[in-house]
Amino acid sequence: MTQLPHTAFLLAAGLGTRMRPLTLDKPKPMVPVSGRPMIDHFLDAVVDAGVQRAVVNVHWCADLLETHLANRTDIEIVISDEREELLETGGGIAKARDLLGDDPIFVINTDAMWAPCDGQPLCDLAANYERSKMDELLLLADLGRCIGFRSAGDFFREDGGTLKRRGDAGSAPWAFAGTRIMDPKAFDGLPVEKFSANRVWEPMLAAGRLHGLPLDRFWLHIGDPQALEDANMWMRCHGH
Repeated sequence: MTQLPHTAFLLAAGLGTRMRPLTLDKPKPMVPVSGRPMIDHFLDAVVDAGVQRAVVNVHWCADLLETHLANRTDIEIVISDEREELLETGGGIAKARDLLGDDPIFVINTDAMWAPCDGQPLCDLAANYERSKMDELLLLADLGRCIGFRSAGDFFREDGGTLKRRGDAGSAPWAFAGTRIMDPKAFDGLPVEKFSANRVWEPMLAAGRLHGLPLDRFWLHIGDPQALEDANMWMRCHGH
């Protein structure tokens, strides 16, 4: 068990190409879900969990996103600027490494929401993270309790919470829900260049140090306009 992280890193620098035309003039985290920009739902959740500081990376329509974030007064926000080059998930963390500190942090994709989007899943991650035996603890979505996710699943979860890739299996019951708690020191010395999280995940998987925690919420994967429409309908029907 670890203390609640002081910092969350929100991944907001993507181009949002699958969400076009809605992202032609705005970054994907600014697309409204249930009447509010997606990124505000996540900021609400980290504030609700008690996180004090959010690092947000920016690239596409960066000025628009920065201006919007400046209106938040309930949490300290620090910008990691990727205007010159979009670095993907892994590279984005490597670039922001000096802003993240040495204690565990939350890393959050800003297009995959749980509902209701409160801070409890973050608190659950912190309560179940054991730094001595895991490098990262991923929040996992049950494919039977989600919309908008059109893959066959990402992981099998073994006894004790260790993860295995779907591999050659036709399907797997768990999807990475886009949120995790991790030791930022795993990115020490990594180059600031384009690379995905898989560069650090593969050795963690091999060593049994990548773990997963089931999400006790409905999961909304909002990757394209149809998924957005479905998410908005689900939120309306469930009073969110």
